[in-house]
Amino acid sequence: MIITVRVKPGSKKGNLVEQIDEHSFLIYLRARAHDGEANSALIGVLADYFNVPKTSIKIKSGTASRIKTIELQLER
Repeated sequence: MIITVRVKPGSKKGNLVEQIDEHSFLIYLRARAHDGEANSALIGVLADYFNVPKTSIKIKSGTASRIKTIELQLER
């Protein structure tokens, strides 16, 4: 499954996932966008949200951008 996420790093809202539509999400992260901290936190938050292991989540594009394309390998 491919999804698009817009990340808001350094947010005071904490780690929060808001679903915009079927394949788009807005994600608030406490971690700052520094040395990959936000990307690591993003993978952890998505793993918790979709109840999958972190290894099932891959950032396909946008590693240095706030808008990212994510590939999820959901178990069926």
